[in-house]
Amino acid sequence: MATVFAVLYLAVTRTALGLFIQAVGINPTAARVAGIQARRLIVAAYAFCGLCAGIAGLLISSNVKSADGNNAGQLLELDAILAVTLGGTALTGGRFSLVGSVIGALIIQTLTYAIYSLGVPPEINLVVKAVVVFAVMLLQSPEFRAQVGVWVRRPAAREVRP
Repeated sequence: MATVFAVLYLAVTRTALGLFIQAVGINPTAARVAGIQARRLIVAAYAFCGLCAGIAGLLISSNVKSADGNNAGQLLELDAILAVTLGGTALTGGRFSLVGSVIGALIIQTLTYAIYSLGVPPEINLVVKAVVVFAVMLLQSPEFRAQVGVWVRRPAAREVRP
């Protein structure tokens, strides 16, 4: 995982690939007009994600010593979405942070471990993660932040008299 992260981080930050991926994520039409082959880039990104998911599936099946295609990795997509959103990536696309996503994954694993170590039933873990995903989605919404800004008024600045 560290090797894939290092190679991906260097490719995204040190080459034009990262700029192209962000451009296509922010506005695919503008990226296409700018000369980026958006469709080909999207297919390549999905293919790479599929390759990484396949490798992760092999690692999970070796961990549980079975090849249960129905239950291995079940509900891990919630963890993936939560890790990415906690890492600062907008759900609308565009800008992303690989380091932030890794930190988000570590936070999720810490949360999961804390819930299990406290003796809380595993079903509650899914509810807690879903609430966190919902809260992060609300905080990323400009409309929600504007609405909350109406409720929470900042105190007016005091005038300083000489």
